[in-house]
Amino acid sequence: MSSASDFKRLHEGSGPLVIPNPWDVGSARILASLGFKALATSSAGMAFAYGLGDGKVAPDQVLAHCRQLVGATGLPVSADLENGFADSPEGVAETIHTFAGTGLAGGSIEDSTGRPETPIYDFDHAVERVAAAAEMAGKVAGGFVLTARAENFLNGRPDLDDTIRRLQAFEAAGADVLFAPGLPDLDAIRTVCAEVTKPVSVMMGIPGRTFSVDELAAAGVKRISTGPALARAAYTALIAAAEEINDSGTFDFAVKALGSSKIVERFGG
Repeated sequence: MSSASDFKRLHEGSGPLVIPNPWDVGSARILASLGFKALATSSAGMAFAYGLGDGKVAPDQVLAHCRQLVGATGLPVSADLENGFADSPEGVAETIHTFAGTGLAGGSIEDSTGRPETPIYDFDHAVERVAAAAEMAGKVAGGFVLTARAENFLNGRPDLDDTIRRLQAFEAAGADVLFAPGLPDLDAIRTVCAEVTKPVSVMMGIPGRTFSVDELAAAGVKRISTGPALARAAYTALIAAAEEINDSGTFDFAVKALGSSKIVERFGG
């Protein structure tokens, strides 16, 4: 059974698939050792590792990052492919083709442009981009699970009706999983899940919008990712430790830190 078919099957269980987002090989191997069934890249987490902001990593670096994470564990990996690194449907399709060659089990395409003045693609164009991505995903040997993202709520457009309209159109265009990050509450999440038939993914770890796995399961969610939350937690601990050294000249942070051998154990064989 291919990695993509394994990944698709994981969305069909009775409860949500929790899919954490590592930012490098070490974090991927640690998460695999903890029993997670699949992994996803994070555009922001990856960017932090390069010392950059989200969306500032060049596509060839993203490609290399995906190849590293695919090779880090035996788990299916889904990639955050941002807006497909292209405006045109043809360009998005080419991105799916290129990145599928790394062995990814799937990937997501956003309807956000990356341009503050016009942050979201027009409806028809957004649907055309997903359709092109889905057509190419269907040609990938072994399969490719396509997630289509409606980005309104992360771009200052809290329009639930338009978000649902987009997700329904993305579903009709061939997307396997639907994702609207930043939905404000469980009622909105529940409404989205009720208005589509494909699995719905949500991202947890956004401050003020954190719900439990049980709450999300009851709302109808089939996949839960962490986005950059784990990378943020790691970098927060690093910053706090460095500030302790600078501000007080102490090293108390190391008392609670795992020993090197314990960390290496988590990397596996």
